[in-house]
Amino acid sequence: MEASRRGDPAASGKGTSLERLMAGFDASNAAMILSAAADITFVVNAEGIVSDRVMTSPEMPEELFIGWPGKALVDLVTLESRPKIEQMLRDVAIGAPGRWRQVNHPTGSSEDLPVRYFAMRSGTAGHAVLVGRDMRHLAAMQQRLLAAEQSIEQEYARLRHAETRYRLLMQVASEAILVVEARTGRIVEANPAAASLLNKPVKRLQGAVFQDMFDGTDAERIEGLMMSLRSTGRADDVALTLQGLPQQAVASSSVFRQENASYFLIRLQPLATGAGGIVVPRAQSAVLKIIQDLPDAFVVTDADRRVLIANSAFLDSAQLGSEEQARGEPLDRWLGRAGVDTNLLFNSLAEKGSIRQFQTVVRGQFGTSEDVEVSGVAALDAQLPCYGFSIRRVGRRPVETDGGRRSMLRSVDEMTKLVGKVPLRDLVRETTDIIERLCIEAALQINDNNRAGAADMLGLSRQSLYVKLHRYGIEDKSSGNEN
Repeated sequence: MEASRRGDPAASGKGTSLERLMAGFDASNAAMILSAAADITFVVNAEGIVSDRVMTSPEMPEELFIGWPGKALVDLVTLESRPKIEQMLRDVAIGAPGRWRQVNHPTGSSEDLPVRYFAMRSGTAGHAVLVGRDMRHLAAMQQRLLAAEQSIEQEYARLRHAETRYRLLMQVASEAILVVEARTGRIVEANPAAASLLNKPVKRLQGAVFQDMFDGTDAERIEGLMMSLRSTGRADDVALTLQGLPQQAVASSSVFRQENASYFLIRLQPLATGAGGIVVPRAQSAVLKIIQDLPDAFVVTDADRRVLIANSAFLDSAQLGSEEQARGEPLDRWLGRAGVDTNLLFNSLAEKGSIRQFQTVVRGQFGTSEDVEVSGVAALDAQLPCYGFSIRRVGRRPVETDGGRRSMLRSVDEMTKLVGKVPLRDLVRETTDIIERLCIEAALQINDNNRAGAADMLGLSRQSLYVKLHRYGIEDKSSGNEN
């Protein structure tokens, strides 16, 4: 009974049957069973020497075990595995219960061969039989698991750092930012700048409906913004009036996805109090940027002919340092001859809606003048009535024999169109200027650009001729002969 309770195999029927079954096998059969049950099997004598041939499975590197017989087992393992081999052999010598131990065998390459051994005492005194299992597959699996864990930790750290940066940017950003769920239109996150602009605590903004943050008159604009974002993923900027506040803000939006859901990232830029709330769509904004960099001058005026927008080329022609110097000033301060050209230009635009290649001049801030061609269009039925002009420089041409006559005929035709629209004194003054210029050019041509001869022919002093040359912008034509 005692032996049976302790699990003694000799006292159990199973143990006796197994012993009887094993007793029927000879040494060769026993060796075959061991080699089939293990990946590697060999015998070690009392001195720890591998005393018999090593039997291995086909998966094991057979060339590694050819030189094992006659060598000490502790010399065939890595340095850190030697204590395990010594302890295993001592347990066999004293008859202690055996247990599996994993050791590594050097292979001459960068990777060792891991094997898990179990030592059994042999019938011969002091000898032990070691059976081992190849642990390379398990080691490779452990390495992959370790690499996966490290990758997960690195990814988690990266996400944690990204979230930290995101939170920090949301906190310190001076621009109001809202994250709105696309499906419900509710605010899921807002930064302190948005709370300050909307005059509500951050906690109250979270979960609130985005549309409720603005005046009810903007409901159609907000709905259009949301529909455009849902369908195309983009939308033009819109100006919205804040709820309960006499202020507007420009809403710029974009779409992103997270966890199989779409969200809107909306940035709010407050407009100055009293601003008109005119927001240029992104596509038109790109066009305006191109117009600003055009080599030809471009000007937009209001219905009163005062400059609203002027590009860099116009500022260069008018010899202005910045657009602020031109904004709000009448265009005829720089464009046209004595105001008559400008009257004709604007009247033609108001009557026809557009005009092309109108010949006139641009006068610089410091007295320079250059010939230009003007093309214009009127947008008087727009929300903000205005005129737009494209001004192209015209290269100076040599004086031709009949050029003066053609210029005169053209000017006379233009003057007749101004009858009843422009005061008579302005027409007379403009006609006088044209005739005077033609006479000076003719005198210079006759005298081969000799200024002294031209002055005598016209009955003018040299100083008076110089003033008129400067006034009409024909100094470069006559530069050369003084006498």
